[in-house]
Order: sequence, then C-alpha cells, then structure tokens
Amino acid sequence: MPEPKEPHRKAILALVRGRVQGVGFRYEARSVARSLSILGWITNLPDGGVETYAEGPDVAVDRYVQWLNHGPPGARVDSLDLSERLPKGKHSSFTVE
Repeated sequence: MPEPKEPHRKAILALVRGRVQGVGFRYEARSVARSLSILGWITNLPDGGVETYAEGPDVAVDRYVQWLNHGPPGARVDSLDLSERLPKGKHSSFTVE
C-alpha cells in the first residue's frame, strides 16, 4: 500500500487592520491557530494593526484566514492583506509576541 501523503503545507503573512488591539485578538488567534495545528506567531504593530505568520496544512491555514476576516467578538476588521510565503518549518508552536 502506498504511504499516506502528507497534506500540502502553506504559509501566509497577514496584516490585519481595524479595531484589533485591546479586544483579545492575539490570544483568540493563538487559540484558533493551535486548535488547527498551525505554527507561527502574532504581534501588535505600533500603528494599531496586527501582523501574523501562519504555517500548516492548506485547509487549516485557509480556516485561520477565514477567522482573521472577522476576529473575536469586539473586534472590527477593516482590511486583511495577505501574502503567501514558503513554509520554513522553523516554528514549533504558535506564539503571541
């Protein structure tokens, strides 16, 4: 029997703008990412935005991006800028920075 194929992996860097600081956005994002087995990080930016790097199976990263489009209750996402990256495999968890 053939070996089961590892799911295709992808990575994204996302910049989220709107009311995304002071509403628990990073900690909810970490919870969502960990539940999807996504590796990477999320951090607040000085201009009030949030930046996140996420790496994992295609389907999981797509679901994380869907969540980023609205965020947690109390957040307001005005824009989401995504850029695809090459998966590096250097993260061992998902962290809030």
